[in-house]
Amino acid sequence: MQFDKTTAAVVTGGASGLGRATAEALAQAGIKVAIFDVNAEAGEQVAAAIGGIFCNVDITSEESVVAGFAKARAAHGQERITVHCAMTSRRGKTLAFDKEAGKLKRLSTEDYIYGVNGILVASYRIASLSAEGMASLEPLADGERGCITLTASVAAQDGQIGQIIYGSAKAGVNGLVLPMARDLSDIGIRVNSIMPGIFATPLMLGAKPQVLDSLAASVPFPKRLGKPEEFASLALELARNSYFNGQCIRLDGAIRMAPR
Repeated sequence: MQFDKTTAAVVTGGASGLGRATAEALAQAGIKVAIFDVNAEAGEQVAAAIGGIFCNVDITSEESVVAGFAKARAAHGQERITVHCAMTSRRGKTLAFDKEAGKLKRLSTEDYIYGVNGILVASYRIASLSAEGMASLEPLADGERGCITLTASVAAQDGQIGQIIYGSAKAGVNGLVLPMARDLSDIGIRVNSIMPGIFATPLMLGAKPQVLDSLAASVPFPKRLGKPEEFASLALELARNSYFNGQCIRLDGAIRMAPR
């Protein structure tokens, strides 16, 4: 896809981490960027810094997402690029010993549903609502109307102990990619996902230094955490390169996660 001054993008989770780096990279490429996030203070700051717009959006709410797209499109026009980085989830083992109860306790179905809603259902919501808008655009070269990039995780393939919710929901995100890309092929909308490994996001950098050192040492090469701008670079390339479609791409320094 070729970009020009009319090209618009939406980045969810754009107030920090991978989403922020992606929003910055798209803006540097001359694209008008709308940031969807629940962190209004950080989101407004990033939007102001890149000359974009902030939309206070809860990705688990259909009403909130619809309103966010309406605000972004009113300001920038219909987006041709959507990068979905935001998520909510919970952690826990399928069965774990509860010391207080003195017995095994099952991870509740409610906890599982919460994570699936915050990862898998939200990914479908963002992608399908964006595609619905993209379908109205005039096609570019090759009949292309837009590009949607979802964020999965290496946990989709290497889910660790305690990641039953996260790992299976992220695997579901990858499961969306090919059928959705095929569903939207006649309209000229591409769909891909990125599976990041261990990245130096604000959440990860809150860990103890020895933990971060151990994680970095576990990466075959380069022996460090991934940089958010490396994720952003791939997201930008996926938008640029129109032959990327229906792909789930690991970005992980060749790591394969151990069980724990």
